[in-house]
Amino acid sequence: MKPLSQASFIKQAVLVAAAWAVCVACSSADPTHRLFVTNEGDNTLSVIDTRTGEVEATLEVGNRPRGIGLSPDRKHVYVANGDDNALAVVDVRSLKIVKTIPAGSDPEAFAVHPNGHIYLSNEDEGKASVVDPQSGEILAEIPVGIEPEGVGISPDGKLVMVTSESTNMVHVISVSTNEVVDNILVGARPREVAFTPDGRWAYISCEVAGQVVKLDVETKQIIKTVKLRKQIRKAKPKGLRLSHDAKVLYVSTGRGAAIAVLDADSLAVKAVIPVGKRVWGLALSSDGSRLYSANGLDNTVSVIDTEKNVEINTIAVGERPWGVALDD
Repeated sequence: MKPLSQASFIKQAVLVAAAWAVCVACSSADPTHRLFVTNEGDNTLSVIDTRTGEVEATLEVGNRPRGIGLSPDRKHVYVANGDDNALAVVDVRSLKIVKTIPAGSDPEAFAVHPNGHIYLSNEDEGKASVVDPQSGEILAEIPVGIEPEGVGISPDGKLVMVTSESTNMVHVISVSTNEVVDNILVGARPREVAFTPDGRWAYISCEVAGQVVKLDVETKQIIKTVKLRKQIRKAKPKGLRLSHDAKVLYVSTGRGAAIAVLDADSLAVKAVIPVGKRVWGLALSSDGSRLYSANGLDNTVSVIDTEKNVEINTIAVGERPWGVALDD
C-alpha cells in the first residue's frame, strides 16, 4: 500500500476528528429538562417542564404505574405497570410509548444497570427479575424474600441489592451469576437502597421501623442507624437520594409529610422540610440545586431548594403520584 502524503494524512485526520465530534454531539444530546411522574391512581404519567414548572403532557401508560427510571443513554424512560405485568418504554423526546415488554408478575420498583439490563422486584411472587429491554426477554428470575420492593445497583455494577418488605431483609445479588449471595436483616419493612458513588456504603430506608440504616457494603454490617420519629412524627421512611458530593442524604418520610435532610456520614438530622402528604419518590437535579418529591395523597410534586432546604413550589399532577425520574 502506498503511504499517505503528509497533506493527505492531515486531511484524513481532520475528517476522522470531525466525524468523531459529530458522533459525540449526537450521543450527548441536550437534556429535555423533563420530570416524569408516575400516577398509580389514574394510570398516567405526568410530564413536567422543570424550567417553567408546568405540566406539558399527561400520558396514559398502563395500569397502576409505579417504579420509573431512565435508560443509560437517557433516550427512554421505563415505567413499571404493576397490573399489566409489564414495562412501558417511553421516548423522552417524542413522549410516545414505543413498546411494552414483559416484566414478570406485579413489577413494582427497579434499577437500570449500566449494561442496560433492568433489575426489578416482582412483589407478589417474591422474586427479582432481570429484563433485557432491547429484546424484551426476561433473562433471569431470582427468588428473594416476601414482598420485594426497592432495588439498588452498586456503582461498579457487580452487586444488586433488593429489599423485602415482609422478610425485613436486604438480599445481595451477584450480577455475574444472578444469584443471591447474602441476606442482611434490617429494620421492619425496608423500602429503598442507595449507594455512595464509591460503592463503600449503602443506605436502606425502613418504613415501619421509622429508621434509616447505613451499611458497610464489603462487610455487610450495619454501621449506623437513625430513628426519624424523634424529629418527625409519623415518619415512615421511603425514598432516598444522595447529594452529588455524597455528603447529604435526603429521605422522604411518607405520612411524616416531610423530607429529612441527613448528614450522610453520621446520619444526624440537619433539617426537616415540610412537604405534601405521603411523600414518596424523590429525584435530584444534575446540579444538585433542586429536589423533587411525589406527594401521593396531595396529588402534587414538591420542588425544594436544596441550598435553603425549603419548598419553593408545588405542581399538581395526576392521582396518587408514586415515582419520579428527571432528564436534565
